[in-house]
Amino acid sequence: MKYCMIVVSFADEDESERIISELFERRLVACAQLQDVRSRYVWQGKLERDDEVVAFLKTRAELYDRVEACVKEMHSYEVPEIIAVPIEKGSEDYLKWIDENTGDF
Repeated sequence: MKYCMIVVSFADEDESERIISELFERRLVACAQLQDVRSRYVWQGKLERDDEVVAFLKTRAELYDRVEACVKEMHSYEVPEIIAVPIEKGSEDYLKWIDENTGDF
């Protein structure tokens, strides 16, 4: 797997913007798509209901560990959702664009 989409949920828009801005600053992601969601989950044995922001982050798979570390460092949740989904196929131009906009060059 050379590319992945990392799914991260945030407490609110301010938190998502702050952390995603840092991910861009560090060149760890090429794209972030944000969506407001209503979440239901079990936390410490209790059913919770929250409004959250979910981000779909496009990057190179080799950068996953750095993305995870940055999110954990800055996130307000004790256990933030950070899930990588492999990108099996994609247009050559789009994948090249991810390469050009991530990592150390």
